[in-house]
Order: sequence, then structure tokens, then C-alpha cells
Amino acid sequence: MALADDGNGCLRSLQTFSQPCGPFWGILPLNPSTLSSPFEVDASSLIKKPIFLWPGTYHSPVTKALWEARSSINPANANNAPAQSELLTKTPSESRTSIVYNFSIGYILREEYRDPWNGVRIGKLLEDLDALAGTIAVKHCSDKCILTRPLLLVTASVDKMVLRKPLHVDVDLSMSGAVTWVGRSSIEIHLEVSQYLPESSHASDAVAFTANFTFVARDSKTGMSAAVNRLSPESEQEKILWEEAEARDKTRKMKRREKKRETENMESERLKALLAEGRILCDMPALANRDTILLRDTCHEYSLICQPQQRNTHGRIFGGFLMHKAFELAYSTAYAFAGLVPSFLEVEHVDFLRPVDVGDFLRFKSCVLYTELDNPLQPLINIEVVAHVTKPELRTSEVSNSFHFTFSVRNLHAMENDFRFRSVVPATEEEARRILKRMDADK
Repeated sequence: MALADDGNGCLRSLQTFSQPCGPFWGILPLNPSTLSSPFEVDASSLIKKPIFLWPGTYHSPVTKALWEARSSINPANANNAPAQSELLTKTPSESRTSIVYNFSIGYILREEYRDPWNGVRIGKLLEDLDALAGTIAVKHCSDKCILTRPLLLVTASVDKMVLRKPLHVDVDLSMSGAVTWVGRSSIEIHLEVSQYLPESSHASDAVAFTANFTFVARDSKTGMSAAVNRLSPESEQEKILWEEAEARDKTRKMKRREKKRETENMESERLKALLAEGRILCDMPALANRDTILLRDTCHEYSLICQPQQRNTHGRIFGGFLMHKAFELAYSTAYAFAGLVPSFLEVEHVDFLRPVDVGDFLRFKSCVLYTELDNPLQPLINIEVVAHVTKPELRTSEVSNSFHFTFSVRNLHAMENDFRFRSVVPATEEEARRILKRMDADK
């Protein structure tokens, strides 16, 4: 993997593949302006380096290129250097980074991202989005001095991500983003995924996917909260994005402080109504409504031991990997529930509650929380996936992440033939509370 300057200040990541018909070049353009150009990473040299000097070992070609770019901004052996003495003021354009997936000419790249229905694998795209956001955060926090100790930047949360239109695996795809807002130690990064189709008349029509990642900064030596470089928006659009991010930050803080406003009586009535349906299925299944199903009967689970190959540049398990695995389990859960191929619509706000380390026993548990059947042309399936870090030797299990995905189905013709999803009902009060909490959040 090598990054080479194309003459326009844009670094290109070139990966060589061997095919029966001869060499093939998959090109993934990057433009991290803070890097010297050109520079190369020799695979054999990585093997010779001590493990603590590796930039991360994940396999996605885009993530690998981004991590290599990141390692050149913050050399791994600078962790014992002094901390940054003075904060800088940067513009969003200084952190802006773009990637182009040349699917139209890149056979190997196209095959790596293809799903069974000739779409783009959303799970792999979530990985790359997380890697891109992290690289942008590193660029903003860098003071361009190799003698300064780099900050430890951790993904804190991801705001709701909505897929506006289907993504095609045979059409070029671009991903870009920049820092749009900073607090004292937090950074918000706005990302866009775009795909230009022949019928697209305006640039805005090409935007298929948007996301806002929030990172928090820690001193890599002390682990304490650390201040980040300031941000100075220049264009009107950058100022609008700053104001929107400021509003989101205030909303997040307000939600953390406020208590539920519903009265206990109202909450009790809602719980009773939900539980009444579930108890019929539990106690008198022969008399239950055939259009309902217990929440526990929609559950699936996936477990793994976290391996060194899944770590990020800080030695922890890559957040994009967690999102990828959660998405694929949610997709499988929706498929098994609906009996039709799911169509991804959105992922709700994600909080990263605790880090996941190499060697951790990670368990993903999924279920269908509820369905929305008001619109027969787009019935909705709301899937919850909870990631638990389990330590059998300590008899402990902690939640690392909670994910909420929304799917519909691809085959609308089947829906026209009186096919209906079942309604999901709880068997316990705990399940009823989870359903109500999610419904309220979605509203």
C-alpha cells in the first residue's frame, strides 16, 4: 500500500492485485493535506516492527490506508514526548478528507464491498466511516510537530445515520468529511457518502448517507481529559454546520440531565396494555392472535473472542468493527423475522459506553423490539443489538454498546399480496420498558 501525490495536493492510495489477465490497480484517493508526499508503507517492514509500533491491523483497504495516513501524522514513538503547549485555531478545510471508491473500474475493490444483492455492504461502509472520522479528528488535533505527544481520541457517539437512497456497487462512491464543531475536549465530525447517478440533476441528489461522529480527547500518557485545537468556520455552510452541532451538543446535555416527564400512572397504563398482549401468548398460546409474536422469540445471538487483528491504532478493538458486526446481526434478525430480504433505512444514535480490548469475550444479542405497520408500502422493523463484554473469570458482563437499526423490505410486491409482519409483544415488564423507551426515543 502506498500513498502518492497526484500533482494536485491529493494523495492517492494504490493497491496492486494480481489477476489472470495481468496487474490491476484499485485507486482510493485521499487528501490528508498535513502529510508529506509521497510516502510508502512496506508490508515486510511492518512485520519487523515491534507490535506497539504497528498502526493497526484491520483488513479493509480503505481503513488500512486511513490508518497509515494517521500514523504519519502522529508517529507511534512520540507518546513519551511533551504535551502540546499551545492550542491552535484551525479551519474545517484543514481537516477535510475525501475518499473515492472507484467501483466502476476496480473489480477487486468492487467485489470486496459487494453484498449478495449487488448493493454495497453497509457494515463495511460503517467501518470506513469510523476510520475516516478518526483520521479527520487526528488531523484537527495535530500541531504538525513530531516532538509533541499526540492525543488519544476515542469515539464517544454517532448520531442517527439515515440512508437516503440505495447504493450501487458498480457506480463510483465518494466519502468526505471535516470537523464542524469543537468543545473543550470534544470534536464533532460531519461525514457524507455520495454516489452520482446519471439521473442526478443536483449535487444534493448524490448525497446518500450522512453521519455525525463525536470524539473525545484524552491525554495519551495520563488518560485525563485534554483540550483540543479551536475551530474557526469560514463559509456560510460551515457556520450553519457549527450552529447545528452546537444545538445537538446542548440537546445531548439536556437529555442527560432531564428525567422522564411521564407520570407514573401513564407509564403504568402503557406497560399494562403491552403486557396484556404478551401474557395471552405466554399463558394461552392457542387463543393468541396469530399476527403477534413474543419478543423473546425474535432473538438471535453472536459471540466471539476479540482478536489482535481487530484492534485500532490505539490497541483497542476498532469501533467500526463493532458497528459492522452489530449491523450484520441486525440484518440477519430482520431477514429471519420478515421472511423477505431487508432494506436498511437508518441506525439510531450510538453511544460507546466502554472500550473493548483484545482478548475480551464479546456477545452481541439482537431482537425485534417493535414493528410499525401504518404504511403498507414501507412497513418498519426496529431491531435492537446490545454488545456485552463478558469476563467469565470475574463473573461479570457489561454493556459496551447499544445499537438500534430500522429496516423495511425490498420485495414490495409480496406486501401487496396481503403479506404482513407480526406485531412484537413483551413477556416481561423489563421487555415492555425497553419497547416503550425505544418508541419514545424514535418519536
